[in-house]
Amino acid sequence: MPSPLLRRFAGPRRMLLAAAALFALAAPAQAEPRDYRIDPEHFSIVFNAVHIGYAPTWGLFLKGAGSFTFDEETRTLSRLKVEIETGSVFSNNQARDEHLRSPDFLDARAHPLATFVMSEARPTGERTGKVTGDLTLRGVTKPVTLDVTWNKSGPYPFGGTYVTGISARTAIKRSDFGSTYALENDLVGDEVEIRIDLEAIRQ
Repeated sequence: MPSPLLRRFAGPRRMLLAAAALFALAAPAQAEPRDYRIDPEHFSIVFNAVHIGYAPTWGLFLKGAGSFTFDEETRTLSRLKVEIETGSVFSNNQARDEHLRSPDFLDARAHPLATFVMSEARPTGERTGKVTGDLTLRGVTKPVTLDVTWNKSGPYPFGGTYVTGISARTAIKRSDFGSTYALENDLVGDEVEIRIDLEAIRQ
C-alpha cells in the first residue's frame, strides 16, 4: 500500500502527466528542412528567342537533373543545383537542333552540361520568391535571378511519395555567355526567355 507521502504527490503527478499529454496532442507538428530530388519525368526546361523579329522560336531540353532542400514552415529554399544536358536540345527541326548544338550556340560537344547553383533565395510573397545563383553555360559563369512560384507540396496520389511542385522564369542574354551568332541585324535575338516547371520527390 502506498505511503501517505506517495499518495500526497500522486494526484498532482497524474495532473502534470495529463497536461503534458494534452499539450503534446495540441502542439502542431513542426516542419523541417527536407531534401528533394527533381523527378526527371516531370521536369520541363523551355526557352525561346525571337527569329528575325517575326516571332519567337521555341525549344526545350529533354534531359536534366537537380536537387534542393526546402522547409515548408519557413519557406526556406537552399542547396539548389540543376544540371541540363545541352546536347538534349529539341526544337522540332533536326537541322536547327544540330545548329543549336554547334559552337554558334550551345557548343554542346565542348560543354555538355549547363549548371545552375543557387547562392541566395528570398520570399516575395506567400508562394513566390526570387532565387539567385550562378549559371554556367558554354564554360562561362554569370549570376542569374529566377522568379519562382511554389505551386504545391503534399502526398503524391500514386506511389506513396511526397512531392513539391515549383515553376520558375528568367531571361538571359546569350551574348553574355559567348554566343554572338546572327546578332547582327537581329537575325536571332540576344535575349532568351527560359521557363522551368518541375516536380521534386522528398527523400
